[in-house]
Amino acid sequence: MKIAEKLKATDKTLFSFEIVPPLKGNDIKKLYEKLDLLVEFNPLNINITYHQDEIVYSEDGKGVITKSLVRKHPGTVALAAAIKNRYHDIETVPHLICGGMSKQDIENTLIDLNFLGIENILALRGDAPKGSRYFVAEKNGHSHTDSLVKQIIDLNNGIYLDKNLKNNDRMNFSIGVAGYPEKHIEAPNDDYDMKYLKQKVDAGAQYIVTQMFFDNEKFFSWEKRCREAGITCPIIPAIKPIGKLRDIQTIPQVFNIDLPSDLVSACLKAKDDSEIYKIGIEWTIQQSKELIAHKVPCVHYFSVGRTENVREVAKAVF
Repeated sequence: MKIAEKLKATDKTLFSFEIVPPLKGNDIKKLYEKLDLLVEFNPLNINITYHQDEIVYSEDGKGVITKSLVRKHPGTVALAAAIKNRYHDIETVPHLICGGMSKQDIENTLIDLNFLGIENILALRGDAPKGSRYFVAEKNGHSHTDSLVKQIIDLNNGIYLDKNLKNNDRMNFSIGVAGYPEKHIEAPNDDYDMKYLKQKVDAGAQYIVTQMFFDNEKFFSWEKRCREAGITCPIIPAIKPIGKLRDIQTIPQVFNIDLPSDLVSACLKAKDDSEIYKIGIEWTIQQSKELIAHKVPCVHYFSVGRTENVREVAKAVF
């Protein structure tokens, strides 16, 4: 079933989460063990991240350095199908990004997903590859998410890149996009960021999943601005439990977000990472309860390779 339809039909706050495909060289069994911890909470869906190739430099021991492209987390499409096959009642939402893909690559990926019976897509531009400062679109690719959304909508209407095709079957994708309560790192200001979010929705996106945040008031304020801008589709807040001291240093740098003073102070006073892990769970529980009281349609959790802490939150909330 389409995520957008479920979001509009629900009369209670739903639960969903995001996973990263296993590192190349690892099989799916360990991932299933992590997923088994959360499926009992009847998630709306499981999002699966997509990772483009990274530039890797290696030395052969004789001083010769070679550059190669490596995809460290392959298998998003196959993983979406495998999870859907194992957990029959749970929808999978693979991420589809502009980075590293031409329009033809994207069309072929969407054909594969359509054949597999996957109806939901989270459309993203994607970050610049590691080692690169700026995002650069592939030749004959998309520079921005709104044009990626338009390509998916075209396929939903039976319009393919090959204009010579006749009597084409239509696809049937529900499309989500990302929103940024504290502004995308590349946006020059909040107004520009909101304008671009509305462009994605106007292009055909049916719901929004936010970047992580730790201060609900920032989400409530941003959500209000979305509605004032004419964005009427469901908005899913996405959050993440802090897990270790390093998180309070790296998360603001990587995601351009602020951490509340109370959370930072508690982490700095903690004896070790095991105590910070508990602090992160409790903070996320309180965030979740407040979001549910606000009647959001779903709360989405970034697991980032571990689901034990998300399980503790889900046990307390759902």
